[in-house]
Amino acid sequence: MLEASDGNRFAAFLATPEEPSGKGVVILPDVRGLYPFYEELALRFAERGYTALAFDYFGRTAGAEKRGEEFEYRPHVEAVTPEQIQADVAAAVEQLRSLGVQSVFTVGFCMGGRQSWLAAAAGHGLAGAVGFYGRPGAAADGSPGPEQLVSKLEAPILALQGGADQNITADDNEAFEQALSDAGVEHELVVYEGAPHSFFDRKQDEFAGASEDAWNRTLEFIERHGT
Repeated sequence: MLEASDGNRFAAFLATPEEPSGKGVVILPDVRGLYPFYEELALRFAERGYTALAFDYFGRTAGAEKRGEEFEYRPHVEAVTPEQIQADVAAAVEQLRSLGVQSVFTVGFCMGGRQSWLAAAAGHGLAGAVGFYGRPGAAADGSPGPEQLVSKLEAPILALQGGADQNITADDNEAFEQALSDAGVEHELVVYEGAPHSFFDRKQDEFAGASEDAWNRTLEFIERHGT
């Protein structure tokens, strides 16, 4: 259990390596929250020497119980705000630093991909931010996305997008990459042709090549930018 600055108490899953490297990862899940896949992913990071903490977005409205297939996440997704998510990220980053982590990265998926990039503009002192199939542009309500906040990004960006994503177009990705370039933000944006949204977390077997490449790029990014 972690506690954010607004008093929110929320569930998190911590995986610690046998030999810590000084690098750590905050995992921002997809719309399902702290789903078992993300606990397993934390363990995969820990096997590589990275202290990993996956957390749940929905402590304010759904409590801290385990999330399974039956969890009705949509009302909770609609209730949580970007500011609340970043308050939770801050608590997760603080927890990692209390464990001796010196270089903290965020790695997010779907809504978490977007929030991972936004975390690089939220003053957390990140070493880098990785997003899988995140939406880079403005939200439906007009609130700014990573593309609009490029001038505030304080860390390198890795974007791993699906070329067959029905919600995130090639134009979306090109606009994000152009904005990052124009702002002088160190970045890499990779589009996996034919890969759909959620290829890594829901269809990893079907899109094994793209998933393996994305995983390797994530590890290389952490190695390159961590101290």
